[in-house]
Amino acid sequence: MHSHVDAGPAPAGAAGPRRLDRLGLAMRASHLLFGFLALTCLIFAALAWRTGDVFYLRLATEALIFAGLALSVDILLGYTGLLSLGQALYFGLGAYASAVTLKAGYPVSGALGAAFGLSLAASLVGGLIVSRVRGVYFALITFGLAQVAAKAVYNTRELGASDGLIGVPVMPIHLGVATVSSDSPVGFFLFTLAFMAVLYGAVAYLLDTPFGRVLIALKANERRVPYLGYRPERARLAAYVLAAIVAALSGALYPMLRGFVSPELLSFTTSGNAVITVVTGGAGTLVGAFYGSLILTALRSVVGSWTSHHLIVIGLLFMAVVVLFPKGLAGFARSWVEDRFARTGSL
Repeated sequence: MHSHVDAGPAPAGAAGPRRLDRLGLAMRASHLLFGFLALTCLIFAALAWRTGDVFYLRLATEALIFAGLALSVDILLGYTGLLSLGQALYFGLGAYASAVTLKAGYPVSGALGAAFGLSLAASLVGGLIVSRVRGVYFALITFGLAQVAAKAVYNTRELGASDGLIGVPVMPIHLGVATVSSDSPVGFFLFTLAFMAVLYGAVAYLLDTPFGRVLIALKANERRVPYLGYRPERARLAAYVLAAIVAALSGALYPMLRGFVSPELLSFTTSGNAVITVVTGGAGTLVGAFYGSLILTALRSVVGSWTSHHLIVIGLLFMAVVVLFPKGLAGFARSWVEDRFARTGSL
């Protein structure tokens, strides 16, 4: 059985009465905002290439990578209603898997494959544990799993222990029609942007299917889901595994950018920053993860150059967004786009 939400009367000039699927409309608005963000990034890359900038290109690349981690948090928090305080576990595992693979002489495709395989195996094990709990228990167990993994990596000498793994080699990225080096500021920025666009598109596609509707139903009223023929535990497990893979694939790009990885990538600070990023950008929008990451990264850089107390400024901004824009910055913009479409019938 399929259901559609009535978006009100059809706009003037429309061919016959038309009912709009609000979920589909919201997703289209998110796509428009992501397209605007991608265009802005391309303009930024062109300007940076012309001026010879390196620092801000690398900073923007890092922001996109951590946006992938925030995207994984949004899958759980924004769609399934599950707050993960340990999503950095899979981001860090992906980063370490990538670093070890690259240091062993394997290509970038091998590093991404290693991150995918490790995160799939780890998330299936972890998911069997966390998929049976909800609320604060889910948050605490995900936090505990990440802490255990971070401590294990911290005490493993083969992984560099507290110093992390350094000396990750510069690798060529073969794209078929072109080859990009990981130490090329512009080239790797564009590769990261394209990679994140693919991740965003894949996640958006999956969440716009009946699978995504089940996750939304879990968040709205989990008790009714079994009457629709779905098992909540399996749906939560699928969402958890999907989020883990997205986080790990994003983390796999980190050692290519920085040339090293450290246990801090698995820390609670990394997970907490991802949650703040999602809430600031807009939970349940997907695109909010990217806007939130770019905005917060820029603020840390700019405010951090003025004062060492930049975290106070970011904390004040976070509180202001929660109070003034409950849907987040991108969520507010998406609502405006949706309202415009409802009035005019076109984006």
